[in-house]
Amino acid sequence: MSCTMSFAPSPSPSCPSGVRSVREQRERWEKKRSCAGRELVQTEQRYCAQLELVTTYFVEILKAKGTLRQDIRESIFSSIKSIHLVNQTLLAHLEQGKFGLGFEQFCPQLPHYSTYADNIQTAHKTLQIQIKKNKAFRRFKKLQESRPEFRQMKLEELLALPLERIQQYKHFLQDLTENTSPDNPEFLQLSRATKAVSEVSQRIQDNARSHENHLQLQRVQKLLKGRKGRLLAPGRWYIREGWLRTVPPKGMETKPKMFFLFSDILLLTKPCGSLHPSDKFECQRCFPLKECTVDKVFGHTKSQGGLISLTFPKAKLMLMSSNQEDINDWYRSLSLAVGQLKSKSTVVHRRDDLCRRPLRSYEETQQTAPSAALASAPEDQQTTASPQPHGRKRNMVPSEVGGGSQILTSSQATPSQTASYAPKRMKLSDAPKAGSQESSGSSCVIL
Repeated sequence: MSCTMSFAPSPSPSCPSGVRSVREQRERWEKKRSCAGRELVQTEQRYCAQLELVTTYFVEILKAKGTLRQDIRESIFSSIKSIHLVNQTLLAHLEQGKFGLGFEQFCPQLPHYSTYADNIQTAHKTLQIQIKKNKAFRRFKKLQESRPEFRQMKLEELLALPLERIQQYKHFLQDLTENTSPDNPEFLQLSRATKAVSEVSQRIQDNARSHENHLQLQRVQKLLKGRKGRLLAPGRWYIREGWLRTVPPKGMETKPKMFFLFSDILLLTKPCGSLHPSDKFECQRCFPLKECTVDKVFGHTKSQGGLISLTFPKAKLMLMSSNQEDINDWYRSLSLAVGQLKSKSTVVHRRDDLCRRPLRSYEETQQTAPSAALASAPEDQQTTASPQPHGRKRNMVPSEVGGGSQILTSSQATPSQTASYAPKRMKLSDAPKAGSQESSGSSCVIL
């Protein structure tokens, strides 16, 4: 009878497996936290040194030399000196390992970064103008950038560093918070800092997207011949553009057209000048998307190409493409744009219904009875009834597209519309004339 012996260490009865796993988890957290903290300190040291290059070799010397006026200097460098001072204090805390305390004192100074982010496009524009027109500044900039301390970095790159640093702070704080125990005193400080920095980071991203959208609107505006329409409308976003074929209703030959899709309108254009081709386009139709219905006629299978049907209140458009992927992308973009417009309109209407107070009470409504009922009433009641102006009552329905209003008479409004919109009193002198109705969707004027 043989006897085998095992030399594997047996689990200690004094250390249960659950306690050991918790301890190992805490050790992993501490290791990741130390790694993130070490990288944060190193990058912060480099960042503060780069900020000092800008403040010392540009801001201070330009102020002393008087090469640029004060308003131009402030337009280019904005709040970068304040940012430098704030980050020097933060670096002192980080080097001592006080991450929670450092960011707790840093977050109230984040408005300096918000101001800098809001001014960054103006700073770039002003800088380019000075480089182009100010010969003395152009030479000074080139001389300073040639210093070995700059390591071949241009001023344009240095000015973008605060915005990039905010994005880095967001990731560092997320790593530190995730690897800090909830019972650690720094956990709450880091959590609050993560939220505050994320808000500024989102603001920077929104500003960048808004600027890019503005550039796209300007580009398309320059492509349109005559510029009859104004594309730079508040709340309008560029989505996409491309060539599609329109299918005539009577079976005629399809024609290629250039379409520009925005968040609230769809432009149908054609190239200008068949004899002398150019990059300009002539706007033929502008379709508001608010009351549009998008349907895919075919193209949902693996067959080549597809057809999209767009239905408007007074028009119908059939768009075709031989590219399956392209027509699917157009269908998704159109459906998303129309869906967002309708959902936004519903929210506005509901809020308007909740906030609007009735203009007349029930008793006042009873006083506007027909004249036949007044004839049978006593004279004292007849004299108290206020006369009503002749003509139809009009309800103002707010319209999202073009910022205008759609005027519906009581005979044209549907029951749901008359129920959800309280009638407004209008003086006869304020009533719109019949000839002031908005033009139909067939007009080429961009709403």
